Amino acid sequence: SIMLQNVPEGLVVSAALRSEGFSARKSCFCGVLSGATAPLGVVPGALAAEISAGLLPVALSFAAGAMIYVVAEEVVPEANASGNGNAATVSCIAGVCLVIMFSALVG
Repeated sequence: SIMLQNVPEGLVVSAALRSEGFSARKSCFCGVLSGATAPLGVVPGALAAEISAGLLPVALSFAAGAMIYVVAEEVVPEANASGNGNAATVSCIAGVCLVIMFSALVG
């Protein structure tokens, strides 16, 4: 699910930089770089998870809730203002369902 999240994150970063006048090459580089930070946190994250394995499910549920809150509170209203509210809401619901489906398949 992190990989699925990194792809649109990189596209958003690249598109925003491109619209601000950055070159296509620099925009693409910054987009890739924004997604490359997640794999760098794998080792420290795995060590921290080993130490606090009992708290991990609770912490991850709070993190997931925070991400859903940000989308519902910021992204969907912004999309409503631009006339894309239905698409944003359906995409949010589809994304949550997709992550739940992947979690059920893997876990």
